[in-house]
Amino acid sequence: MHTIFALATARGKSGVAVIRISGPDAHRVAGSLCGALPEAGRFALRVLRDARGEMLDEALVLRFDAPRSFTGEDSVELQLHGSMAVIRAVEAAIAETGLARLAEAGEFTRRALLNGNLDLAQVEGLGDLIAAETEAQRRQAQALLSGGMREFSESCRRDLLRAAALIEATIDFADEEVPVDVSPEVGALIDRVLGGIEAQLAGFQAAERVRHGFEVAIIGPPNAGKSTLLNRIAGREIAITSEIAGTTRDVLEARVDLDGLPVTFLDTAGLRDTDDVVERVGVERARSRARDADLRILLVDGTAGAQGFEAGVPIDLRYETRADVTGKGVSGVTGQGVDGVLSDVSRLLSERVSGMSLASHERHRQALLAARTSLRAAKQVFDRGEEGAEILALHLRDGVTALDSLIGRMDVEAILGEIFAQFCIGK
Repeated sequence: MHTIFALATARGKSGVAVIRISGPDAHRVAGSLCGALPEAGRFALRVLRDARGEMLDEALVLRFDAPRSFTGEDSVELQLHGSMAVIRAVEAAIAETGLARLAEAGEFTRRALLNGNLDLAQVEGLGDLIAAETEAQRRQAQALLSGGMREFSESCRRDLLRAAALIEATIDFADEEVPVDVSPEVGALIDRVLGGIEAQLAGFQAAERVRHGFEVAIIGPPNAGKSTLLNRIAGREIAITSEIAGTTRDVLEARVDLDGLPVTFLDTAGLRDTDDVVERVGVERARSRARDADLRILLVDGTAGAQGFEAGVPIDLRYETRADVTGKGVSGVTGQGVDGVLSDVSRLLSERVSGMSLASHERHRQALLAARTSLRAAKQVFDRGEEGAEILALHLRDGVTALDSLIGRMDVEAILGEIFAQFCIGK
């Protein structure tokens, strides 16, 4: 592989900038700039100079030897002063050595995957962590990055390999020292793995919503205070407010961090029958977005007695507005009751999040569905108790393959290894 380099911190003026170099010539490249490198795993302050001996900067130099680095290769990190001029000068000096090229997008992480330092789910977790905006997203991403999906996959894999080994041992090695009746253990292993997969699938939707964010639609008749409430929640003027009914024609959005959860509040057009073509489109959009939202808040004007208003979509929370006039309910003008609205939304969304799983990407769901299909087929063969050991073993192997895809690993030889380890076959 070529040696690569890139700025690892955000480009722009900053206190500190980090340039990462990785590959077979990483130490040679860094040494050409700073002279003697520190020992592996250590750091030292060094003066960086270009090929002409001109001083570029004084930097903290960190050295990593393969495989004990992020990429699994020889690596060096240069911690510079975060001046754009310094960064450009050091990058130019590295390029002038002719030993390294500028890294492509994601190439450091790709090398970490190829060198076995990260599995595929951990790579996804790293991407999610970089993009995380809220505490819930950070925790979710960290669970993937720290190997949570790998632990789940490995646990299921061990159980299925054990079950497959027991079944295949009865097929191919009937005369060896193997259990006479492996059915109870095989059945228990299949049930345990199926239970784990079902739990992951059941919590997928909540996990996916944490990753992408929840949507909460604010709906109600015209002039119910929807736009005023959205502005109060956002802390800025997003929506135009007016006493003229039908002011809001399109869906307006405000994304907030609500107790660690990413939530987008939607201000929608007032729901009513209208002859105005443009407003009618807005009303239809409002109902459509409300149906697709995770929660729906209905606001009704507390001074108008709109107790029987029908929104035409399911309602999760209902409040009367104009508390600044009536003294009760919610007011986006004064803020009365708004904290209670946010608390109610947070409570309902937190209840949903409590059951979220590690699986948060569509790829995870597809792999789990494939594994579940294989194991359900295996369970049917097993429950019938017919002469179908070969078919049962085949379904178990398919389940292992699907679970391996969760972390990007395929290993068709593992079943034989399990057989030899458990039954001393092949001696």
